Amino acid sequence: MKFPVTPRKLLQVFLQGLIILAPIIITIWAVSSLFDWIDGILPNFIHRIFPNLMGTDESGAPKRIPGLGFIVVILIVLLVGYISSSFVVSKLVELFDNILEKTPGIKIIYSTLKDFFEAFAGNKRKFERAVLVSIESTDVWRIGFITQEELQQFGLDEYVAVYVPQSYAFAGHLYFVKKERVRILTDISSADAMKFAISGGVTEIEEEKND
Repeated sequence: MKFPVTPRKLLQVFLQGLIILAPIIITIWAVSSLFDWIDGILPNFIHRIFPNLMGTDESGAPKRIPGLGFIVVILIVLLVGYISSSFVVSKLVELFDNILEKTPGIKIIYSTLKDFFEAFAGNKRKFERAVLVSIESTDVWRIGFITQEELQQFGLDEYVAVYVPQSYAFAGHLYFVKKERVRILTDISSADAMKFAISGGVTEIEEEKND
């Protein structure tokens, strides 16, 4: 007797379904986990300042309004970004920034995080110049991003600083490389180059259409 569906065929169908569902499920899980984490900040914060404002549930924990914490955090971030352009607020932010950057211990954490976020989304974006960089061998190339073009402070006049991201990880390595071992990528965007590197080379790079 011949079975219409073989175990091998079942395995192929299972793997195909896994390939389709896994990215969707993981993305939804990551977003929902972030949502729940942010949403849980507000009730505890308000309860500590105004204990009787929101009340408590049967277990004694502060009552939660689903989505309220997330919305408030987003509104605060938007408000800070909007008013930061005004003269008075910008001076206050600059003063607070100087205090944090001069406080022993805190300045290391604060300045590192500040530079990191500005490198991705601020006015001092660093990951906009995608390159191919040869490090171990002249025949092997990696995708990287030039973060500093002048390294005289390190005594390296002919070198540039290149950040090389790791695949499937929110991390990477910094290399000081001779300029002659770096090729600027002009045919693909820095965002596509980053996605290609982080995905381990499985993401397809879309050709930019010229209008």
